[in-house]
Amino acid sequence: MSNGTPLTIVGNLTDDPELRFTPSGVAVAKFQVAVNRRTYDRQAGEWKESGTDFHRVTAWRTLAENVAGTLAKGMRVMVLGDLRSRSWDDTKTGEKRYGWEIEASAVGPDLTFATAVVSKVAKSSGAAPGDETWATASRTRPAAPAGADNGGQGGNGWGGQGPEGEPPF
Repeated sequence: MSNGTPLTIVGNLTDDPELRFTPSGVAVAKFQVAVNRRTYDRQAGEWKESGTDFHRVTAWRTLAENVAGTLAKGMRVMVLGDLRSRSWDDTKTGEKRYGWEIEASAVGPDLTFATAVVSKVAKSSGAAPGDETWATASRTRPAAPAGADNGGQGGNGWGGQGPEGEPPF
């Protein structure tokens, strides 16, 4: 079911997740996770910080809404997802740019240093996605078009497209 390189990261949110809705009503959240790298110094007999990696993460649909409604800046989280490459044209230079992001399939608090209260949410049926861009995304969910169905699982996530062809940014 994976279309990318699967991976799991554990780190801290650098800001509150940003939730938006595409014009067709599909929820998308984006956030960044800072992962501190540590190495063991055998001579000193201790762990030492060796840098921080920052990962851009995108979550879709119900996961996006739950992430935005639950998590906040500074919280330690675990993210399970697929590593994806994406490309875009730099608006200032016109050059082609490339980057990596994680398309999340699961996100949760790291309970090593925190506790959480878990509550189940009712499933919602979102609108079928179109080919709108992130720039046209709204912070409020638009009304679903007549006959909309969210049952499809198409799209490959490449070329800046998320699941079902929706662009994440």
